[in-house]
Amino acid sequence: MKLLTERYQADLLGVLSCYDRMIITGTLPGACYAGGMTSFLYSRHIKIFDYAKVFADPLRERIRQCAHDLADAHGVSIEHVNKPHLRKEDLVSKVIARRGKHPGLVHILSAMESCSAYEPWHDKKSHKTFLRSTSGKCLYYYFYFIDEEVGLCYLRVPTWCPFRLQFYCNGHSWLETRLLLHGVGHAMADNAFIRIDDFAKAQSLADQLKPDDLHRILDRYAAMCCPVLDVFEQKYHWSLMQTEYSTDLVFRSDTVLPTLYEELSRQAVIAVKADKVSSFLGKKITPQLAQEIGSRLSTRIEGTCIKHSMGSASVKIYDKFKRVLRIETTTNDVSFFKHHRKVEHQDGSVTRELAPLKKSIYSLIDLREILLGCNRRYLEFLSSLDDYSDGHRALQQLTQPKIDQGVNVRGFNFFDATEQALLRAIQRPEFNICGLRRADLKKYLPGVSNSKLSRYLKRLRIFGLTKRVGKTYRYYLTRMGRAAMATCEKLAAFTIAQTLVDAR
Repeated sequence: MKLLTERYQADLLGVLSCYDRMIITGTLPGACYAGGMTSFLYSRHIKIFDYAKVFADPLRERIRQCAHDLADAHGVSIEHVNKPHLRKEDLVSKVIARRGKHPGLVHILSAMESCSAYEPWHDKKSHKTFLRSTSGKCLYYYFYFIDEEVGLCYLRVPTWCPFRLQFYCNGHSWLETRLLLHGVGHAMADNAFIRIDDFAKAQSLADQLKPDDLHRILDRYAAMCCPVLDVFEQKYHWSLMQTEYSTDLVFRSDTVLPTLYEELSRQAVIAVKADKVSSFLGKKITPQLAQEIGSRLSTRIEGTCIKHSMGSASVKIYDKFKRVLRIETTTNDVSFFKHHRKVEHQDGSVTRELAPLKKSIYSLIDLREILLGCNRRYLEFLSSLDDYSDGHRALQQLTQPKIDQGVNVRGFNFFDATEQALLRAIQRPEFNICGLRRADLKKYLPGVSNSKLSRYLKRLRIFGLTKRVGKTYRYYLTRMGRAAMATCEKLAAFTIAQTLVDAR
């Protein structure tokens, strides 16, 4: 079995595997749970019931003031988003269209959103006073930057304790900055590369994403936008919340992918069963997991998307701009996947065994190999499906008009009586050896003039159904010509005619 990358090698510019969407959360280890915050307040001799007024409120004002100071320093405004139909990405895109893509603070958005929080509580049974977890709403600031290393990103900062941060970046934007730095020509549409001059170099750069570099960037933005670290005397711990890893098959033009994707998507949504989904993601089905497996076909403005999900992970396929076939594995919990690593036990011993992937950003390197394996397994499955897209394209080429030397040449109507007679005559056995001329066809088409026969022969040659022998006026049928005419004869005589007889 040939993979799609091999089967369509002549039609592909290249293949690129890269991280796509990444959402990372930052937590303060000593303040991210109620017990830790309670201990922190006791160590600072702050009464539990003074938590909001004495401790949390001043920090909220500090973050608000920081946001206004950053806005003034960079000449941007703070825009409050209070309508659910407004997409933050659209608002930022309008700002970028005005300011350009130079590095720096792009925009600041604010919004009231739900958040985790703590509330004072006194237990009458144990006579203990402490903080307990609750939920509420607070003001969030979205700081959008164009970073010199990761491109467009944002840091989401709450104004209420425990100040859980959220950072977003895109691996394709990160790769674009590397391509510009190394002088590799490219073109992007949205978050996909539709052209790269050196795919091997681009793949090498994409594999060089280092957690250490990402950690440095995260710490820098946290210190800039969330000025509370001096209070807690801690650094943020960064964990992977959502990651996407894509494999893009980039086609040279938009003529091949539409019919290919139509074939693949129609068969994939029917052929993929529960055991297939688990095999794509490298898992085994258990009674608990079987209920969490499913496939879904969704239609978007850009086209259709086939998504196969299993618990917190999924693999999907969709097309972008009729040029890029994207296979993408997504996980909302990296511990869904397991790999061989060192495991520390409670007794202090260390063993190497199969264990869930850690959620730290330092798992990005191992996670990349795991998600790439998921993409490859899905690519192998897609390559095993029946592919009739070449036939669809050939049929479209034969029936649609074509421009030849500035002249519009109409396509073939395989159900026109005169053209059917012409095609039957061309298929006669005596023409297989010596070829055919216009004079040879005249006796089989006596009602057609010589000039019209010449035009027919020219159309056959233009559409690739016949080929002309050099320096002669003889023509032979091509392979596609034989297949198309035989199919037309079979369809008309044995399918359509018989069906119409049964319908009378």
